[in-house]
Amino acid sequence: MSLVNLFNGLVYGALLIVMCSGLALIYGLRRVVNFAHGSLYMLGAYLGYTIASVSNFWLALVGAPLVMAVFGVLLDRYGFRLLQKRDPLSVVLVTFGLLLVIEDLVQSIWGKANLSIPTPAALDFTVEAFGASFPAYRIAVIVVGLLVAVSLTLWLRLSKVGLSVRAASTDPVTTAMQGVNTDALSALVVGVGTALAGLAGVVAGPFLSLSPAMSSDVLIDSFVVVVVGGLGSLAGAFIVAMALGLVQSFGAVHMPDTAVLLPFLLMVTILIWRPQGLAGSRA
Repeated sequence: MSLVNLFNGLVYGALLIVMCSGLALIYGLRRVVNFAHGSLYMLGAYLGYTIASVSNFWLALVGAPLVMAVFGVLLDRYGFRLLQKRDPLSVVLVTFGLLLVIEDLVQSIWGKANLSIPTPAALDFTVEAFGASFPAYRIAVIVVGLLVAVSLTLWLRLSKVGLSVRAASTDPVTTAMQGVNTDALSALVVGVGTALAGLAGVVAGPFLSLSPAMSSDVLIDSFVVVVVGGLGSLAGAFIVAMALGLVQSFGAVHMPDTAVLLPFLLMVTILIWRPQGLAGSRA
């Protein structure tokens, strides 16, 4: 694998970290398999496109995740909270239905044509290193992925709210008996997870085209990351996201005809060896 291919794999892996962190957080606390997460990523990208069109990229980078966070709180209150005691099939059907609704909404507002968010001028240049050229914006994507990973880790391990999230992910009943408002905590976590999906969409806008199909493109890889890393495990998701980014980059260059199968081969191989995922099923 060339240095440029390795770099592109790291970029996609960093994007998956931002995307999958929210998915892992939501499952870890709500135990909801959110098939609509890909559409939340797409909606965040289109919101970012609209905000960037009337202002600038930096406002879109802040504004779109904030709007998505509010949407996530509402989604938890009027969706996930009502689904947490339902059977898994009902949850899958409802979240898949939400995916279809959001896709139709996006097509109605923005149409089916491919769009893109302009690269911010401050990052619209290349960096020469090791005999190759690397776009500065894509380097920034890697930095964003690392910042999200570090920030979430510190939040969950060092803050009082983060410790409550970890406790509720393990045993919500006992955590509630200790005086923790688990419903408010869940709303916060789903809001943060949805905001991260929106952030991933905005970050992807300048180098991946925006289309109503982009939700399904990333959703499969996201579930591979979360399942292989261990359901609800952020540490496992971080590791697998970077590994899958490299696998995808390798496949696109050396095995273009079968590259789409590589994530599934990775998932099957690891789950046969370790059915609970690399880090087990905990937050």
